[in-house]
Amino acid sequence: MAILSVKLHAAAPPPMHGISVAPFLLGVAFAGLLAAAAEAEEIVVAFGAEPTQVEPTRATAGVDAYFVSLFYEQLLNVDPELERINWLAESWSFDRAGADHVLSVTLREGVKFHNGDTLSAHDFRFAYERQRDPMSRAAGRFRYVRDLVVHDDRRFAIVFDEPDAAFVPWNLALWAVPRRHFEAVGEVGMQMHPVGTGPWKFVSRKPREELVVERFEDYWNAGAKPRAKRLVIKIIPEDTTRVAAFKTGEVDWIDAVPPAQVQAFSRIPGVRTVSLPGPNNLYIGMHATDPRHPLADVRVRRAVAHAIDVDAIVEYVVHGQGIRTAQLAPGSVGYDAALEPYPYDPDRSRALLAEAGYPRGIRVNCYNLTTPREPNIKEVGEAVFAFLSAAGIRCRIEQMEYGAWINLLRVASRPRMDGIISAMWGHGLPADPTDAWSGHLHTSTDAWGRNSYHSDPMFDGLVESLRTTMDPGARYRLATRIARLKHEQVAGGLPTYRPMISLAWRDKIAFRPWPAAGWRSMYEIDLAR
Repeated sequence: MAILSVKLHAAAPPPMHGISVAPFLLGVAFAGLLAAAAEAEEIVVAFGAEPTQVEPTRATAGVDAYFVSLFYEQLLNVDPELERINWLAESWSFDRAGADHVLSVTLREGVKFHNGDTLSAHDFRFAYERQRDPMSRAAGRFRYVRDLVVHDDRRFAIVFDEPDAAFVPWNLALWAVPRRHFEAVGEVGMQMHPVGTGPWKFVSRKPREELVVERFEDYWNAGAKPRAKRLVIKIIPEDTTRVAAFKTGEVDWIDAVPPAQVQAFSRIPGVRTVSLPGPNNLYIGMHATDPRHPLADVRVRRAVAHAIDVDAIVEYVVHGQGIRTAQLAPGSVGYDAALEPYPYDPDRSRALLAEAGYPRGIRVNCYNLTTPREPNIKEVGEAVFAFLSAAGIRCRIEQMEYGAWINLLRVASRPRMDGIISAMWGHGLPADPTDAWSGHLHTSTDAWGRNSYHSDPMFDGLVESLRTTMDPGARYRLATRIARLKHEQVAGGLPTYRPMISLAWRDKIAFRPWPAAGWRSMYEIDLAR
């Protein structure tokens, strides 16, 4: 602990009411010492985007994981080397039981929630009931699950009607939620004061401003228990303001370093930076379910594909901080190095429009995300729409903040997305497109395609087969086939690139990025020794 030295230059005032001033001055010095000690144990970070939900069974988007991952944990996790590891699950196995497929889980012993309750299988039963509810974004991940059966406090089984190969990549899909506490305080109470098993405990929150958490002293994973006592997360969406806060020392760590400044940041003395592939695949969503809409014609969708110079966008708009994709990025299940993106060819785009019966082009609504969910995402969308307009696909642009944008993407919402939208879907790290394709390629039903503006029985059958194919080699081959067909038909949107996530922190911070929450998980952030 640092020693605070106080030197008073002004003359001491006379004693008041017969009380000696010496104890008063000593108290001031001691208070300052405590304040300095508290500051030394505190880390301040800044996020560019704020979650819409803090309660995991009602989380609506990938950005929600930024906060959820502080408090809540799953049965499995993925470490910084992208290896899947047991987390709250001590062990698990996937076996046949007659006609059923059964996932058997044994929990770690003695894991505590922040309120002191002991984690049990009954908590996962409660989480299962909430997550399979149609109100939950995760309901589709339980499409083949018939039941969750509790055997005792530490053992339960998930019973499937059909095997689901996407269930494991989502870390067995369930979040640890304290059943008894939840039932006592309700959903509003859990939103106001999250209670999980994670390394950080909730202290306070000011929406759109900051979240304050403190070290959970009874955290089960001693090796990942922070040494810092408090973590303050500032919400600073505006790039220049966030960068200024870092450079002036107001914050110690930032995400979403502006792509144009990544190299400059790496040259600042005492600052460390890292650029890592994000879990999202960006794509251009197109309304193709209404046969009367121009985008229902594959020739028009191919015109969109040829109209956009994605390579130029990656080079100049995100300053090379992106991995160009035809469908999938290297390392993904189904990645095919021989599959090449559509070349930029505006003349070909105009010819395809004319061939489809639109020699004068088309006019379409174009929806753009303005919240910095990914680096320079607003500018990327504007560049896409400028390229489209130049090729005869004239955009009426509507700029949207995150909440309105993600609501428009959902097929069940009103109004429905009726044109072209700058979109994204998390494929995870390590990457697997099964859940993403189930969401924006499969025809929309109660359990499928919640963001899908495409409808084709052939793709529906292929996606369903992909989910139920457990053999890794067979899954890879099937995913490769779907990617090629999807590319040819420009189905379920046009993939563009996978963004790189750039983070920066001062060397007084020891930080090890984790792939959960887009490398922003605070599992291993601490004061440097």
